[in-house]
Amino acid sequence: MIVILKYQPTWPGEFLKMGRILRAELGDLALRIDHIGSTSIPNLDAKDIIDIQVTVANFVPEVAEAICRAGFKRVEYITGDHIPSGSIPDPAEWSKWIFSSLPETRRMNLHVRQAGRANQRYPLLFRDYLRATPSAAETYGKIKIALVESNATDVDAYYAVKDPVCDLIIDAAEIWARVKPWHIGPSDC
Repeated sequence: MIVILKYQPTWPGEFLKMGRILRAELGDLALRIDHIGSTSIPNLDAKDIIDIQVTVANFVPEVAEAICRAGFKRVEYITGDHIPSGSIPDPAEWSKWIFSSLPETRRMNLHVRQAGRANQRYPLLFRDYLRATPSAAETYGKIKIALVESNATDVDAYYAVKDPVCDLIIDAAEIWARVKPWHIGPSDC
């Protein structure tokens, strides 16, 4: 069942605590460690799951081993991201590893993506755009709440609508990025 909570001011600190653990385990294997997803956007209602992106040069076994030591397990059947409409269709641009926190720990999803790939840039631009555009973040939050109210037990239906909504947001974010101009900032951890 999907549950959306009001924004929790504890979310950034929870990310930072795990980010530091990951940095200690991964060292230079992690080019970046970033807080992504809805919990990274102030005042945005979200599922109570912290999303973390680890950017790497390459998918190598040492990365997976270090992440598992930090308290995660690999979700083997997920190997890529949703490809947004109008984006680069090359599956390599959207490949990833995903890890989930262990059942007895704080719920987190950890996405490992390669530097310079479309899917590595996407969540950072998405996050920064919604941070800079509170009205868009508020609207996105309202859509997620409406989706849960009509599809709380149907995860597939929830994402069947949420993914295209995110496609619309990233289209607006791309325009914003060109006008601003936007560049990926420093790593969060």
